[in-house]
Amino acid sequence: MNNSMIIGQYVPGNSLVHRLDPRTKITIIFFFVIVVFFANNVVTYSLLTAFSVLATGITRIPIRFILKGLTPVWFLIIFTFVLHLIVTKEGSVLVDLFGFKLYSGAVIQGFAISLRFFLLILITSLLTLTTTPIELTDAIEDMLHPLKKIKFPVHELALMMSISLRFIPTLLQETDKISKAQASRGVDFRTGPIKERLKAIVPLLVPLFVSAFKRAEELAMAMEARGYRGGEGRTKLRQLQIRGIDWLVYVVFALVVAGLLLLRNY
Repeated sequence: MNNSMIIGQYVPGNSLVHRLDPRTKITIIFFFVIVVFFANNVVTYSLLTAFSVLATGITRIPIRFILKGLTPVWFLIIFTFVLHLIVTKEGSVLVDLFGFKLYSGAVIQGFAISLRFFLLILITSLLTLTTTPIELTDAIEDMLHPLKKIKFPVHELALMMSISLRFIPTLLQETDKISKAQASRGVDFRTGPIKERLKAIVPLLVPLFVSAFKRAEELAMAMEARGYRGGEGRTKLRQLQIRGIDWLVYVVFALVVAGLLLLRNY
């Protein structure tokens, strides 16, 4: 497992979350993205955090691997928090240092928005970590099936989305290899003026694009060699089926949402 970026990676397992129907996971994540914006106090944020931590623990994926995989996101989370400390001018003054005033409202709002951002990234990452690209493609295609009545290319769209997600970690690994190879040849990406850094990126981008086009061509040839001609008339080896465990998860999530709405005014 490459733990530099977890977005797009699949970690094999037999946990409850792995066994869920992919449509169940997509539906719950979709509504989670909506209800997370309804949290407005300590109790509701604690409820969402508990749900997210519980879901992460059930996957049996090492929490250290997940947190380290979210390293690129930590910068955005910290930046969001610091930005609110500077911009927000609400509440009482906590610190007055050299003309800079830190307000209590800024700390509360910055922490709330940063936590909300973190929970969104964490929950959405669990989808690709516990769902194979094939299952994801089948689920998206099935959920968008009504659009076929208006001649919308549902299968092609689902396949394109799953391939894009799968290629994210692949391209990141390729970028890491190329950057290390260029660094061993004396290319400096981290020091010097911005103009020099931008010039140093060119030897990185060119082989990366060449490699990406080569992988795309190989994938297209492999699909063609296996007789792929689009989604029309294709059958599936594994049929998606909503089982009892899926309904149980729906009930649990519905209780979490109901609890969140009731505790908003707590």
